[in-house]
Amino acid sequence: MSSVRVTYRDRWVLAADKPQGLLVHGDGTGAPTLTDRVTDLLRGEGDAATRPQALQRLDVDTSGLVLLSLDPSTQPAFDALVAGHQMGKRYLAVVEGRLPRGTRTISLPLGRDRHDARLMRVSRTGKPSQTVVTPLAVAGGQTLVRVELLTGRRHQIRVHLAHLGFPIAGDRLYGRPALRGRRGQTLMLHALEEEFDHPVTGEHLLVRTEFPQRFLDAFPDCPGLWEGGAT
Repeated sequence: MSSVRVTYRDRWVLAADKPQGLLVHGDGTGAPTLTDRVTDLLRGEGDAATRPQALQRLDVDTSGLVLLSLDPSTQPAFDALVAGHQMGKRYLAVVEGRLPRGTRTISLPLGRDRHDARLMRVSRTGKPSQTVVTPLAVAGGQTLVRVELLTGRRHQIRVHLAHLGFPIAGDRLYGRPALRGRRGQTLMLHALEEEFDHPVTGEHLLVRTEFPQRFLDAFPDCPGLWEGGAT
């Protein structure tokens, strides 16, 4: 399994680029977690005292940025930052189909699926949820999109895009059966960057990852897009 790359670090917080297939939090099976990997990294540097705590969630098959607290005394400030949606969170996704041009805001309330506890669904009685989607490129019947979360519901991006008829490529929960895992793709969703005011120092930060290889492979004829940052 891929190693964890650190994209930002100070005394209080660390930003890790989580690879696909790695849990953020333990699930009771003893499988390795992102917290385990970061703990091992710190110990390898001679720091056995710090106990990193993940401040955010990512689905196991979603890759990308996760913030981890390094100092218990300042963790409540970071928890409040995350819970209050006081940060910009942007993702890359590849969806099935040719999404029409232009930025759109998807405003559809989300709630739990009564028939399958694993799933979320669009529901009139659900919580308000907003996702901003911008198409970037089209190739092979798929569209590369930039996604910004204005709220942070479980599976929000996956459900919103699937509801519009453009499920994320490789999505085995919300994708159309005939397209799930097409071309051997795994879930094409990556947490690319986060922007926020540091709750301890007040510094305005933009933290981002490199582009995952699976996205470069899916859109190999768009070098200008990747060089320009896809933002």
